[in-house]
Amino acid sequence: MVALRTDGEQSTRRGKTFGKSPLVWRAMVWIDRALVRSVGRIEITGEFPEELRGRPVLVAANHIGMFDPFVLIAACAKAGFPPRFMLTAGLLDAPVLGYFLRKAGHLRVDRGKAHVAEAFHRAVDALGEARVPLLVYPEGRVSREPGLWPERGKTGVARMALGGNVPVVTISQWGAHEAVYWGTEVVTGWRDVKPLLLSFFRAVRDRPVFRVHFGQQVDLSDLTDGKPGDAVRAHARIMQAITADLVPLRSGEPDVPAFVDPTRPCDAKSPWRPVR
Repeated sequence: MVALRTDGEQSTRRGKTFGKSPLVWRAMVWIDRALVRSVGRIEITGEFPEELRGRPVLVAANHIGMFDPFVLIAACAKAGFPPRFMLTAGLLDAPVLGYFLRKAGHLRVDRGKAHVAEAFHRAVDALGEARVPLLVYPEGRVSREPGLWPERGKTGVARMALGGNVPVVTISQWGAHEAVYWGTEVVTGWRDVKPLLLSFFRAVRDRPVFRVHFGQQVDLSDLTDGKPGDAVRAHARIMQAITADLVPLRSGEPDVPAFVDPTRPCDAKSPWRPVR
């Protein structure tokens, strides 16, 4: 891997696309970068393919913690392309925050709804119009695998890529799980918030390193939308690419994370975990 930079304020690559982003999103990215700098340090390796800048692209990343979206936004901004996210309706409909997220151009998906497939088609159409990267988590949730390796995930990203003929690049990340505990799925009071705040302030004190690697475009050229099994094969290639680039990021923690989050459930298995 080629290290681009460790920290600082200058762009890592040429071809910044901030000018194409809504003003509200540029402001939110600026705030995000300040927040991430206050918690830890980002180390970036790899680079976003230059030939894909200014084009609709799906960026698939592993999901390791509640803080990792903030890290990914900051890393992508440093690389010169502030992405959009595919977010659940609950976030986009939330008071205040939802308004700004909608104005920023993020895309909606209603989990568990019958029309979720339609949401993917709308996302592909929106990608083509906006011509900006869409950052997605194929796993759909923070990994519950004991070693924090990627879970099996779902084929939604692969189906979007094949259905819209949209290129896929990957991001692998490690370290953001040390910033904030997983916590609980439902916050009912102070007892649920307290461990999150304590873990956050501990991270501010300890300043963990957030490692982010920009991978290459995943080759899906031999696969076809609608052909039986091709979406599954495309999904496997995406997840294998994420996992392969994750291995060197966590070379000192090949089995389980050195950082222990007592709140994160560990009830899933990873078919992508490297065999030792």
